[in-house]
Amino acid sequence: MTPILVSHDGPTLRIALNRPDVRNAFDEEVIEALAACTARAAEDPTVRVVVLSGEGKAFCAGADLAWMSKAIAYSQVENLADAEDFALMLERIDTLPMPVIGRVHGAILGGGVGLAAVCDIVVAGEDATFGLTEVKLGIVPAVISPYVIRKIGASAARELFLTGGRFGAVRARELGLVHDIVPEPELDAAVDRRIAELLTSGPGAVAAAKALIRDVAGESPKDVIGLTTSRIAAQRVSPEGQEGMRAFLQKRKPDWVR
Repeated sequence: MTPILVSHDGPTLRIALNRPDVRNAFDEEVIEALAACTARAAEDPTVRVVVLSGEGKAFCAGADLAWMSKAIAYSQVENLADAEDFALMLERIDTLPMPVIGRVHGAILGGGVGLAAVCDIVVAGEDATFGLTEVKLGIVPAVISPYVIRKIGASAARELFLTGGRFGAVRARELGLVHDIVPEPELDAAVDRRIAELLTSGPGAVAAAKALIRDVAGESPKDVIGLTTSRIAAQRVSPEGQEGMRAFLQKRKPDWVR
């Protein structure tokens, strides 16, 4: 069984974790496959949206038990290499130039929360259950922490990282980890609505907006005046910016929609 399923649906690339027998838990094969697939997607101009999901009853229940049992015997150097592979995979998803939609349901635990946190938009089933449960195993959510804390904030992290407590989709939305909550049978329709919305935006502008968020977040406004003014100026004179503004003034759809 392949660790992930990949399919192209027009401009949408769909990636599904494919280990339903273990609730799509991570192991080294899943990490390697996700890293390779997203590296290819980053260079593919035909891909405008990525959808990340999980087969079976759960999105991702964290680390695979068999993988963890091997890690017990790893040296610190081997554990470091293992963690670096996971970190690189998350960074590749996080920095994709196109929007990433997380379609999550069932259990989203440990590294699964990290995977949701690197998605731009997360659509969750109303019965989804989240948990940063690493401390229950005597370890810490270290590699996923930059992405999760960026989404939920340090105060919530102090509670959830330390207790390992589980929480539902409503709390996840309150924390900023989830954006839409729907009954599980309506997940695909909700994701499709988000895709349709995203495809009305200029792909170059979307990539620039994602980069802008990374570069501006946490900075003082006065410290990024040069960056923000140069970015808007560059986008206005770009072919896409010119087409978008002309289309608006001429009351027609821009070419990336038509």
